[in-house]
Amino acid sequence: MLNQIILVGRLTRDITVHKAENGVKVATISLAIPRSFKNSEGSYDTDFVDCVAFDSIAENTSEYCGKGDIVGVKGRVQSKVEEKGEKKEYSLEVICEKITFLSSKSKEEEE
Repeated sequence: MLNQIILVGRLTRDITVHKAENGVKVATISLAIPRSFKNSEGSYDTDFVDCVAFDSIAENTSEYCGKGDIVGVKGRVQSKVEEKGEKKEYSLEVICEKITFLSSKSKEEEE
């Protein structure tokens, strides 16, 4: 079996790192990824994907990247279950194994 995903997109917000109860540093990263095809109205839709980075990956990304920067994420998909009262809600998130800094928005503005 294989659980691997590669995404390239823009960061939708600046990244903040916080410590979990067990002392691990965690950052939640949201990527905006435009689709490569037009919808029925003739425009491109965008998907928003939440990714979670830990420890040095989280720290380095928060230090060197900000809102609007393009990054590549290599990771795995993980399901998450949240209990809300008697109801369970299931969702998917990407656990980052590697983040590559591809383009800085501030550098693009200088050119």
